Amino acid sequence: MGACSSNPKRKYASKRGSQSTFNKTQEVSTIKSNKSLQKQRTNFKVAPNIFISLKSGSILTYYKVQSTLGEGTYGRVSLVMQKSTQILRAMKQIAKDKILVSQRDKMIQEVNILKNLDHPNIVNIYELYQDEHQYYLITEYLSGGELFSRVQQRNNFNEKVAANYMKQILSAVNYCHQRNIVHRDLKPENILFDSKNSDDCLKIIDFGTAKQLEQNSQLKQKIGTPYFIAPEVIDQNYNSKCDIWSCGVILYTLMSGKAPFNGASINDLYKNIKSGQVDFNGDEWKEVSEQAKSFILKMLTVDPGKRISAELGLKDPWIVSNQRIDKINPKNLQNLESFHNKSKLSSAILQLISTQIMNSKEKKELIEGFKAIDKNGDGKLSKEELTQCYMNLYQDEIKCSQIVDKIFRTVDLDHSGTIDYTEFIIGYTEMQNLMAKEKLETAFKLFDKDGNGIITKQELKEILGGLNLQDNQWENVFMELDTNGDGEVSFQEFTSLILRDTKQK
Repeated sequence: MGACSSNPKRKYASKRGSQSTFNKTQEVSTIKSNKSLQKQRTNFKVAPNIFISLKSGSILTYYKVQSTLGEGTYGRVSLVMQKSTQILRAMKQIAKDKILVSQRDKMIQEVNILKNLDHPNIVNIYELYQDEHQYYLITEYLSGGELFSRVQQRNNFNEKVAANYMKQILSAVNYCHQRNIVHRDLKPENILFDSKNSDDCLKIIDFGTAKQLEQNSQLKQKIGTPYFIAPEVIDQNYNSKCDIWSCGVILYTLMSGKAPFNGASINDLYKNIKSGQVDFNGDEWKEVSEQAKSFILKMLTVDPGKRISAELGLKDPWIVSNQRIDKINPKNLQNLESFHNKSKLSSAILQLISTQIMNSKEKKELIEGFKAIDKNGDGKLSKEELTQCYMNLYQDEIKCSQIVDKIFRTVDLDHSGTIDYTEFIIGYTEMQNLMAKEKLETAFKLFDKDGNGIITKQELKEILGGLNLQDNQWENVFMELDTNGDGEVSFQEFTSLILRDTKQK
């Protein structure tokens, strides 16, 4: 936790509310160039999951519990505030003596699945702690409430709004299914708004029952919430299409205010689900379009082989005809085109800022841009999608192809062959916003675990706990920050790395 060095503790100056970056020339000139450092830089794959690992210690050292958000059989979910940054987060607390080994494994499975997902409509995971008695899973705090609660509060709920909600849900589901991940418990309680503003995005939470499927394999365990469970799950022989059935139940309930299947007992309910008889005869359906009803039936098809997929669902006429036109800001496209970062560590810090520090309001336009370019809704950007986007700007195929090739060299940080959501956010946003002084201060505090104003190598290794590096590699990574070689990193050294190595011409 940041062992103290023999040098005096150094505090960095704080100017709250400043929205400007430092003067790059002045800052960088205070640090001597180190040519040997360039040769020693450690190459590692940059992705949000490098910040997630199981840590041990008292959670109360770092977080203050604000209130209880929910209670469960094995623990509770609390609203907590990170002490050093004042950022609100959600904490799932699980008592070790109340869970079986299989349930502990399920929690670890949830972490392993979530930490590798990077999508605007899926909750972000930040940290995992344990002490002698508890596990603590720290995720982003979604303050907007559950899907149905917000719908009931709206005075203007209509098919266009419903289609926007379903597009977001299906986009996240499609992203998971492309990675052979099945959620298995999609229901309104597991779909939350990120904030209380009227036009915010939905996020899927609770991947505790999620499962990674082997190619062409079937699942056997009966799991999920009865009203939203698919017929084939009842028969204990199913695949990812079970999530689509749940989406159909959600949409039916959104449009009518009641579930499509009921029963006096659980057996009656399951019998009605397996019959697949969907009723559109009530008064509540008189004003609902035939396109909407048709789409619901495509999702509530009993035979999973004939049931629509998430990918095709995003192209359904009802979704397409009701979708909002997401805007692409030409200035942001130029940001993406000119983005360049020479340091893996600097790129990792920018990812930390974009995932854990930027708020939903700041990301709103960026998310719209991402979704406007992501034509097939798979939650990642291909070269073809980006090229088409730049063609609309420049009308020059050769120029656009060269631009996109350059973007992939500089923005595709994990070398996956596509631009992931967080990679896009970093390149697409204005650098003066991403690297505003208060954001850099907050990022520094996330590294400086003990709050003494310096970062040690041990603290660096803790926050980058998802990296598996050798001792000499850690030394090289730390040397990128510790430019004067005194064994500790000041705020000035921390910011100088980012300002020196990140450019947006």
